[in-house]
Amino acid sequence: MTKLKFKRLMRKKWLYPALYLSVAALVLVGVFWYQQGASDLEDQIAEQPDSKVQDEFLTTDNEKDSVPVMDHQENIQMPVADEKAASIVTKFYDYNASEQDQESALVLYNNKYYQSEGVDITREDGEAFEVTAALSGTVTEVKEDPLYGNVIEITHDENVSTVYASLEDVEVLAGSDVAQGDVLGSAGRNSFGQASGVHVHFEVRSDGQPVNPEDFFGQPMSKIIEQAKEEAASDEAQEDVQTPSEEPKEDADQPAEEDEMNSDEDAPESEDEEQTPDEESASSISNTQA
Repeated sequence: MTKLKFKRLMRKKWLYPALYLSVAALVLVGVFWYQQGASDLEDQIAEQPDSKVQDEFLTTDNEKDSVPVMDHQENIQMPVADEKAASIVTKFYDYNASEQDQESALVLYNNKYYQSEGVDITREDGEAFEVTAALSGTVTEVKEDPLYGNVIEITHDENVSTVYASLEDVEVLAGSDVAQGDVLGSAGRNSFGQASGVHVHFEVRSDGQPVNPEDFFGQPMSKIIEQAKEEAASDEAQEDVQTPSEEPKEDADQPAEEDEMNSDEDAPESEDEEQTPDEESASSISNTQA
């Protein structure tokens, strides 16, 4: 009987359209429900961008980014706000430089020539200009020097320091931290570099020894360290190559001893004639005598 009723039901013309419409209705309801749920989820995310889950994700992501994956180094800049308008009038004295460059690295003071341990930078129009930090660092000294005017020293990593002299005024204090490009003061005049006019005297030092700033403008500070290591290795190699000198013979020593005795006897007179003030230190800002 049940099978007979089922067969009769299957013969009804309205059965298949009814089933089709029911399935279609269910599919449409499912699609609508899914779209509505997705839309509600997007609205919730848009309304709550600072949810706990998102905060945790951002915090974790920032912590990963804070790991020093790439060590960024500043490139050494000229200590001026406008490099295009600046020019170097006194160079760093380099024994390996051309004769012309060596002449432009001599400073005349009190009828004597001194080797420049930095560069003098001026503007083409001769006007005063702002002096800026060539590298980020800590101001370790601010002083007024009788020869160089106002002087600022800034220390950096790896025992590198920069010196700014011939400043008309100073806008930083000793012990303060400065960023690259911060204004330190304005260029002025000084007694030692009168021929340069209004200028800033700029020095770069590695372990206290001056290096040529022009070699490192636009270069990272690591280049200074590399050059210092190469020079140290070269000096050690030269010392190893040198052979020990032979001991002088007794016959050769006798004239030398006589010469020394004669020179000792004449020493007081020569000292009185050639004794001069300690002006050699004028070529070094850190050793300038008052």
